[in-house]
Amino acid sequence: MRDAHHGLEVLLLKRVRSSGFVPGAWVFPGGRVDAADASGEVLERTPGLTLSQAAARLNLPDGETPAVAYYLAALREAFEETGILVGRSASGDRMATAHAEPGVRDARERLLAGTCSFAEALKGLGAFLDSTVMEYIAHWITPTVEPRRYDTRFFAAAVDQAAVPAIHEEEMTQALWIAPREALERSEAGSLPMVFPTLKTLEALAGFDGTASLLQDFRTRTIPSILPRLIRTAEGITLRIPEIIPEGG
Repeated sequence: MRDAHHGLEVLLLKRVRSSGFVPGAWVFPGGRVDAADASGEVLERTPGLTLSQAAARLNLPDGETPAVAYYLAALREAFEETGILVGRSASGDRMATAHAEPGVRDARERLLAGTCSFAEALKGLGAFLDSTVMEYIAHWITPTVEPRRYDTRFFAAAVDQAAVPAIHEEEMTQALWIAPREALERSEAGSLPMVFPTLKTLEALAGFDGTASLLQDFRTRTIPSILPRLIRTAEGITLRIPEIIPEGG
């Protein structure tokens, strides 16, 4: 997300039509957690984020996937899919994007090609991930009746207003900076197809006027795990959601 002249904007990506998951839909950057996302080498380059902090924030006990891996996966996937690295140099300057800086672009291409790890890409750039501009904002679990189920945690990260995405064309066809409320209006009009969790997350973000107030609010907010359930009623099958993210602002 970023602070635009007219207020908060979020970055949405349009998935390719051949995608095995919500083809053609507009989504937030993201993807699955890889084993390497729990790497101590990446965590060492993420000052301010610790194993205990992440576990407490996500309310996630010790298990196969450390809580910190969800944070690091979100940052890695954002870099892979958009070329935007939520990080800083050793001197504290914000990192340039793959669109603007050839060195960053080369690091991202190597990461996508599998010829280097995320930790190696960060080291080569002299970059450190910036966890201070990132907050956990939602947790959605696919209904039990669905054949393909996902356990998805959403994060918001603030980037520079001038950040221009360079999409990974094997997975995405377009990128769009847009105000949450406008995205909701365009979805209702049919021009921005989105899945339900994306829509409800946008609703939760629509009341904020900037990245600072959003991050501050979510920093102390309790994040419920949302598991929609299909319920049979006299009128037919309906979707029931026990917890919904409260709107901010």
